[in-house]
Amino acid sequence: MSDKWTTARIPDQHGRVAVVTGANTGLGFETARALAERGASVVLAVRNVEKGEKAAARISGKVTVQALDLTSLDSVRAAAQALRSRYDRIDLLINNAGVMYTPKQTTADGFEMQFGTNHLGHFALTGLLLDLMLPVPGSRVVTVSSTGHRIRAAIHFDDLQWDRSYSRAGAYGQSKLANLMFTYELQRRLASHGTTVAVAAHPGLSSTELVRNSPAAIRLPLTWLAPLVTQTPAMGALPTLRAAADPAVLGGQYYGPGGRLEIKGHPQLATSSAQSYETAIQQRLWAVSECLTGVMFPVAQSQPRPGWRR
Repeated sequence: MSDKWTTARIPDQHGRVAVVTGANTGLGFETARALAERGASVVLAVRNVEKGEKAAARISGKVTVQALDLTSLDSVRAAAQALRSRYDRIDLLINNAGVMYTPKQTTADGFEMQFGTNHLGHFALTGLLLDLMLPVPGSRVVTVSSTGHRIRAAIHFDDLQWDRSYSRAGAYGQSKLANLMFTYELQRRLASHGTTVAVAAHPGLSSTELVRNSPAAIRLPLTWLAPLVTQTPAMGALPTLRAAADPAVLGGQYYGPGGRLEIKGHPQLATSSAQSYETAIQQRLWAVSECLTGVMFPVAQSQPRPGWRR
Protein backbone atom coordinates (compact mmCIF):
# COMPACT_ATOMS: atom_id res chain seq x y z
CA MET A 1 0.00 0.00 0.00
CA SER A 2 1.23 3.48 -0.84
CA ASP A 3 2.47 5.56 2.06
CA LYS A 4 0.54 8.50 0.61
CA TRP A 5 -2.51 8.66 2.84
CA THR A 6 -5.72 9.57 0.98
CA THR A 7 -9.46 9.46 1.61
CA ALA A 8 -9.46 5.95 0.14
CA ARG A 9 -7.92 4.81 3.43
CA ILE A 10 -10.71 6.18 5.62
CA PRO A 11 -12.34 3.17 7.31
CA ASP A 12 -16.07 2.63 7.10
CA GLN A 13 -17.81 5.30 9.19
CA HIS A 14 -21.35 3.89 9.33
CA GLY A 15 -22.87 4.30 12.77
CA ARG A 16 -20.55 7.17 13.69
CA VAL A 17 -21.59 10.76 14.36
CA ALA A 18 -19.22 13.55 13.31
CA VAL A 19 -19.62 17.24 14.14
CA VAL A 20 -17.54 19.54 11.92
CA THR A 21 -17.40 23.27 12.62
CA GLY A 22 -17.14 25.69 9.73
CA ALA A 23 -18.23 22.96 7.33
CA ASN A 24 -20.05 24.99 4.70
CA THR A 25 -16.90 25.83 2.76
CA GLY A 26 -13.21 25.08 2.27
CA LEU A 27 -11.44 22.58 4.50
CA GLY A 28 -14.48 21.96 6.67
CA PHE A 29 -16.67 21.17 3.69
CA GLU A 30 -14.14 18.72 2.27
CA THR A 31 -13.74 17.09 5.68
CA ALA A 32 -17.48 16.71 6.11
CA ARG A 33 -17.97 15.40 2.58
CA ALA A 34 -15.29 12.73 2.93
CA LEU A 35 -16.69 11.48 6.23
CA ALA A 36 -20.27 11.43 4.93
CA GLU A 37 -19.23 9.53 1.82
CA ARG A 38 -17.74 6.86 4.09
CA GLY A 39 -21.04 6.52 5.95
CA ALA A 40 -20.82 8.88 8.94
CA SER A 41 -23.78 10.96 10.06
CA VAL A 42 -22.26 14.42 9.72
CA VAL A 43 -23.37 17.65 11.36
CA LEU A 44 -22.33 20.83 9.59
CA ALA A 45 -21.97 23.26 12.49
CA VAL A 46 -22.01 26.64 10.78
CA ARG A 47 -22.63 30.31 11.44
CA ASN A 48 -24.78 30.83 8.34
CA VAL A 49 -27.50 28.17 8.21
CA GLU A 50 -28.56 29.08 4.66
CA LYS A 51 -25.02 28.49 3.40
CA GLY A 52 -24.88 25.34 5.47
CA GLU A 53 -28.02 23.99 3.83
CA LYS A 54 -26.60 24.70 0.39
CA ALA A 55 -23.40 22.89 1.34
CA ALA A 56 -25.36 19.94 2.73
CA ALA A 57 -27.20 19.63 -0.59
CA ARG A 58 -23.84 19.06 -2.30
CA ILE A 59 -22.89 16.14 -0.04
CA SER A 60 -24.06 12.58 -0.51
CA GLY A 61 -25.01 10.85 2.72
CA LYS A 62 -26.54 11.65 6.11
CA VAL A 63 -25.92 15.34 6.64
CA THR A 64 -27.66 17.83 8.92
CA VAL A 65 -27.02 21.48 9.70
CA GLN A 66 -26.62 23.07 13.13
CA ALA A 67 -26.40 26.80 13.75
CA LEU A 68 -23.17 27.65 15.57
CA ASP A 69 -21.60 31.08 15.94
CA LEU A 70 -18.26 30.61 17.69
CA THR A 71 -18.06 34.36 18.34
CA SER A 72 -20.92 34.04 20.85
CA LEU A 73 -20.81 31.82 23.93
CA ASP A 74 -24.61 31.95 24.03
CA SER A 75 -24.67 30.46 20.53
CA VAL A 76 -22.10 27.84 21.49
CA ARG A 77 -24.22 26.79 24.47
CA ALA A 78 -27.38 26.71 22.37
CA ALA A 79 -25.69 24.60 19.70
CA ALA A 80 -24.33 22.17 22.29
CA GLN A 81 -27.78 21.84 23.85
CA ALA A 82 -29.37 21.18 20.45
CA LEU A 83 -26.79 18.51 19.65
CA ARG A 84 -27.27 16.90 23.06
CA SER A 85 -31.01 16.71 22.46
CA ARG A 86 -30.49 15.09 19.05
CA TYR A 87 -27.65 12.65 19.75
CA ASP A 88 -26.76 10.39 22.64
CA ARG A 89 -23.19 9.99 21.40
CA ILE A 90 -20.61 11.85 19.33
CA ASP A 91 -17.71 9.98 17.77
CA LEU A 92 -15.85 12.85 16.14
CA LEU A 93 -15.71 16.52 17.03
CA ILE A 94 -13.67 18.40 14.46
CA ASN A 95 -12.83 21.93 15.55
CA ASN A 96 -12.14 23.32 12.10
CA ALA A 97 -13.74 26.77 11.83
CA GLY A 98 -11.53 29.79 12.12
CA VAL A 99 -10.75 33.35 11.14
CA MET A 100 -7.39 34.73 10.08
CA TYR A 101 -5.73 38.16 10.15
CA THR A 102 -8.93 40.02 10.95
CA PRO A 103 -8.86 43.75 11.72
CA LYS A 104 -9.16 44.55 15.42
CA GLN A 105 -12.59 43.31 16.41
CA THR A 106 -14.18 41.67 19.41
CA THR A 107 -16.65 38.82 19.79
CA ALA A 108 -20.07 39.19 21.38
CA ASP A 109 -18.41 38.40 24.71
CA GLY A 110 -15.65 40.99 24.31
CA PHE A 111 -12.82 38.64 23.31
CA GLU A 112 -10.33 39.49 20.58
CA MET A 113 -11.90 38.00 17.45
CA GLN A 114 -9.22 35.49 16.47
CA PHE A 115 -8.56 34.23 20.01
CA GLY A 116 -12.27 34.19 20.81
CA THR A 117 -13.27 32.33 17.65
CA ASN A 118 -10.37 30.00 17.00
CA HIS A 119 -9.65 29.00 20.58
CA LEU A 120 -12.25 30.02 23.16
CA GLY A 121 -15.29 29.11 21.06
CA HIS A 122 -13.92 25.66 20.34
CA PHE A 123 -12.73 25.22 23.92
CA ALA A 124 -16.26 25.87 25.16
CA LEU A 125 -17.93 23.68 22.54
CA THR A 126 -15.62 20.77 23.32
CA GLY A 127 -16.21 21.06 27.06
CA LEU A 128 -19.98 21.13 26.58
CA LEU A 129 -20.01 18.02 24.36
CA LEU A 130 -17.21 15.93 25.81
CA ASP A 131 -19.37 13.79 28.08
CA LEU A 132 -21.15 12.51 24.94
CA MET A 133 -17.76 11.31 23.68
CA LEU A 134 -16.11 9.83 26.76
CA PRO A 135 -18.10 6.55 26.72
CA VAL A 136 -17.54 6.05 22.96
CA PRO A 137 -14.58 3.81 22.02
CA GLY A 138 -12.45 5.41 19.34
CA SER A 139 -13.93 8.88 19.73
CA ARG A 140 -11.69 11.82 18.87
CA VAL A 141 -11.47 15.56 19.26
CA VAL A 142 -9.53 16.97 16.31
CA THR A 143 -8.52 20.62 16.43
CA VAL A 144 -7.15 22.39 13.37
CA SER A 145 -4.11 24.56 14.02
CA SER A 146 -1.72 26.17 11.54
CA THR A 147 1.96 26.65 10.78
CA GLY A 148 1.08 30.20 11.86
CA HIS A 149 1.45 28.98 15.45
CA ARG A 150 5.18 29.59 14.92
CA ILE A 151 4.89 33.15 13.58
CA ARG A 152 5.13 35.93 16.18
CA ALA A 153 3.24 33.54 18.42
CA ALA A 154 3.02 33.54 22.20
CA ILE A 155 0.26 33.37 24.78
CA HIS A 156 0.10 36.96 26.01
CA PHE A 157 -1.37 36.41 29.45
CA ASP A 158 -0.79 40.07 30.29
CA ASP A 159 -2.90 41.16 27.29
CA LEU A 160 -4.79 38.18 25.86
CA GLN A 161 -7.33 40.42 24.13
CA TRP A 162 -4.72 42.74 22.55
CA ASP A 163 -6.18 45.81 24.21
CA ARG A 164 -2.89 47.72 24.41
CA SER A 165 -1.80 47.19 20.82
CA TYR A 166 -2.91 44.92 18.01
CA SER A 167 -1.11 42.75 15.49
CA ARG A 168 -3.18 40.69 13.05
CA ALA A 169 -0.38 38.14 12.63
CA GLY A 170 0.44 38.06 16.33
CA ALA A 171 -3.17 37.55 17.35
CA TYR A 172 -3.60 34.80 14.76
CA GLY A 173 -0.40 33.11 15.91
CA GLN A 174 -1.59 33.24 19.53
CA SER A 175 -4.91 31.62 18.62
CA LYS A 176 -3.28 28.82 16.63
CA LEU A 177 -0.70 28.20 19.35
CA ALA A 178 -3.62 28.01 21.79
CA ASN A 179 -5.25 25.35 19.60
CA LEU A 180 -2.19 23.14 19.99
CA MET A 181 -1.76 23.77 23.69
CA PHE A 182 -5.44 22.96 24.20
CA THR A 183 -5.00 19.67 22.32
CA TYR A 184 -1.94 18.60 24.31
CA GLU A 185 -3.47 19.45 27.69
CA LEU A 186 -6.78 17.84 26.75
CA GLN A 187 -5.00 14.64 25.74
CA ARG A 188 -3.18 14.52 29.06
CA ARG A 189 -6.52 14.80 30.86
CA LEU A 190 -8.14 12.18 28.63
CA ALA A 191 -5.34 9.63 29.00
CA SER A 192 -6.82 7.97 32.08
CA HIS A 193 -10.21 7.47 30.39
CA GLY A 194 -8.84 5.25 27.65
CA THR A 195 -11.53 6.01 25.05
CA THR A 196 -11.51 9.55 23.65
CA VAL A 197 -8.28 11.06 22.34
CA ALA A 198 -7.30 14.58 21.28
CA VAL A 199 -5.36 15.13 18.05
CA ALA A 200 -4.28 18.22 16.11
CA ALA A 201 -3.76 18.90 12.42
CA HIS A 202 -2.85 21.71 10.06
CA PRO A 203 -3.62 22.11 6.35
CA GLY A 204 -0.39 23.65 5.12
CA LEU A 205 -1.07 26.41 2.63
CA SER A 206 -4.45 25.74 1.09
CA SER A 207 -6.49 27.79 -1.31
CA THR A 208 -9.51 28.72 0.83
CA GLU A 209 -11.50 31.79 1.87
CA LEU A 210 -9.52 32.05 5.11
CA VAL A 211 -7.20 34.73 3.69
CA ARG A 212 -10.07 37.06 2.81
CA ASN A 213 -9.38 39.27 5.84
CA SER A 214 -5.66 39.49 5.18
CA PRO A 215 -4.13 42.84 4.24
CA ALA A 216 -3.81 43.33 0.49
CA ALA A 217 0.00 43.02 0.76
CA ILE A 218 -0.51 39.40 1.83
CA ARG A 219 -3.76 38.50 0.07
CA LEU A 220 -2.86 39.64 -3.45
CA PRO A 221 0.48 37.82 -3.74
CA LEU A 222 -1.16 34.66 -2.44
CA THR A 223 -3.89 35.02 -5.04
CA TRP A 224 -1.37 35.45 -7.85
CA LEU A 225 0.90 32.66 -6.64
CA ALA A 226 -1.84 30.29 -5.50
CA PRO A 227 -1.41 27.74 -8.32
CA LEU A 228 2.28 27.41 -7.44
CA VAL A 229 2.37 27.53 -3.64
CA THR A 230 -1.02 26.33 -2.43
CA GLN A 231 -2.93 23.08 -2.55
CA THR A 232 -6.63 22.43 -3.01
CA PRO A 233 -9.02 22.38 -0.05
CA ALA A 234 -9.46 18.64 -0.63
CA MET A 235 -5.72 18.10 -0.15
CA GLY A 236 -5.61 20.57 2.74
CA ALA A 237 -8.32 18.59 4.53
CA LEU A 238 -6.33 15.34 4.44
CA PRO A 239 -4.33 15.96 7.64
CA THR A 240 -7.57 16.60 9.51
CA LEU A 241 -9.16 13.50 8.02
CA ARG A 242 -6.16 11.38 8.89
CA ALA A 243 -6.20 12.71 12.46
CA ALA A 244 -9.91 11.86 12.63
CA ALA A 245 -10.01 8.48 10.92
CA ASP A 246 -6.64 6.71 10.66
CA PRO A 247 -6.76 3.78 13.12
CA ALA A 248 -3.03 4.17 13.79
CA VAL A 249 -3.34 7.73 15.14
CA LEU A 250 -2.43 8.25 18.80
CA GLY A 251 -3.67 10.90 21.19
CA GLY A 252 -1.53 14.03 21.30
CA GLN A 253 -0.23 13.64 17.76
CA TYR A 254 -0.14 16.44 15.18
CA TYR A 255 -0.55 15.93 11.44
CA GLY A 256 0.30 18.16 8.49
CA PRO A 257 1.34 18.00 4.82
CA GLY A 258 4.49 15.96 4.30
CA GLY A 259 6.04 18.14 1.61
CA ARG A 260 8.76 20.76 1.94
CA LEU A 261 8.12 23.20 4.79
CA GLU A 262 4.80 21.38 5.38
CA ILE A 263 3.15 23.59 2.76
CA LYS A 264 1.77 20.88 0.48
CA GLY A 265 1.58 17.13 0.25
CA HIS A 266 -0.02 14.07 1.76
CA PRO A 267 -0.46 14.04 5.54
CA GLN A 268 2.27 12.87 7.86
CA LEU A 269 3.17 13.30 11.51
CA ALA A 270 4.36 16.82 12.24
CA THR A 271 6.16 18.46 15.14
CA SER A 272 4.95 21.73 16.58
CA SER A 273 7.06 24.51 18.06
CA ALA A 274 9.01 24.00 21.27
CA GLN A 275 6.85 26.45 23.19
CA SER A 276 3.67 24.57 22.24
CA TYR A 277 4.84 21.71 24.48
CA GLU A 278 5.36 23.89 27.56
CA THR A 279 3.18 22.17 30.12
CA ALA A 280 2.96 25.05 32.59
CA ILE A 281 1.71 27.40 29.86
CA GLN A 282 -0.79 24.81 28.63
CA GLN A 283 -2.23 24.43 32.11
CA ARG A 284 -2.35 28.17 32.73
CA LEU A 285 -4.10 28.70 29.40
CA TRP A 286 -6.60 25.98 30.31
CA ALA A 287 -7.41 27.63 33.65
CA VAL A 288 -7.81 31.05 32.01
CA SER A 289 -10.01 29.56 29.27
CA GLU A 290 -12.29 27.93 31.84
CA CYS A 291 -12.58 31.27 33.61
CA LEU A 292 -13.31 33.26 30.44
CA THR A 293 -15.87 30.80 29.02
CA GLY A 294 -17.39 29.52 32.24
CA VAL A 295 -17.10 25.98 30.88
CA MET A 296 -15.64 23.24 33.07
CA PHE A 297 -14.56 19.94 31.54
CA PRO A 298 -15.60 16.52 32.87
CA VAL A 299 -11.93 15.44 32.97
CA ALA A 300 -9.57 16.37 35.76
CA GLN A 301 -6.07 17.72 35.48
CA SER A 302 -3.39 15.04 35.66
CA GLN A 303 0.24 15.49 36.48
CA PRO A 304 2.47 15.33 33.38
CA ARG A 305 5.43 13.08 33.18
CA PRO A 306 8.78 14.92 33.35
CA GLY A 307 9.84 15.98 29.89
CA TRP A 308 6.47 14.96 28.39
CA ARG A 309 6.49 15.34 24.62
CA ARG A 310 4.59 14.10 21.63
